[in-house]
Amino acid sequence: MSTHAKRERLLLADLLESAGPEAPTLCANWTTRDLAAHVVVRERRADAAGGLLVKPLAGRLERVQAEFAAKPYGELIHLIRTGPPRLSPFALKPIDEASNTVEFYVHAEDVRRARPEWTPREVDPVFADALWTRIERMARVLGRRSPVGLVLRRPDGRTAVAHRGTPVVTVVGEPGELTMFAFGRQQVADVQLDGDKEAIDRLLAAKLGI
Repeated sequence: MSTHAKRERLLLADLLESAGPEAPTLCANWTTRDLAAHVVVRERRADAAGGLLVKPLAGRLERVQAEFAAKPYGELIHLIRTGPPRLSPFALKPIDEASNTVEFYVHAEDVRRARPEWTPREVDPVFADALWTRIERMARVLGRRSPVGLVLRRPDGRTAVAHRGTPVVTVVGEPGELTMFAFGRQQVADVQLDGDKEAIDRLLAAKLGI
């Protein structure tokens, strides 16, 4: 049975392939080649991927990611599309679904929204609820660096508190857009912001996400 993570994986691979290796992304100075290498290293090289969270390991991660980025671009796309090796924890469906659904959604949008002609993606209700469930669980982690109180709210009123404090900014949008906002893509998220203008400006300039 197909899963959200598997669908987003294939979409990400298709977007990377169609964009080519030197296209821009929303990930700092990364090109699509750099992003593809990051995705492959994250689920195939656990010895290096720890650098994503542990600063002393960041140098090793950069070296290994550079090695993968030097591989033929088509090979990187193939590795993303076919998924991790069988012995990888990411090969287990529950772990893949829990760890990669949001990861692949955000990175797919990193490719899409770096293009000048991008338009908001229509997300089906089931997938929207899946994204919202993850945002609810991760809200405090994603919003921990917010300089102001931060509330995430769906149009139907369902709410998650990402950071306690004052003044408060409430971000209203569909789950996919709230996901992009909470993962530090504030400038390209299709949301409404309710709060003091100065507080909103500080929030838009903040480094949210993991």
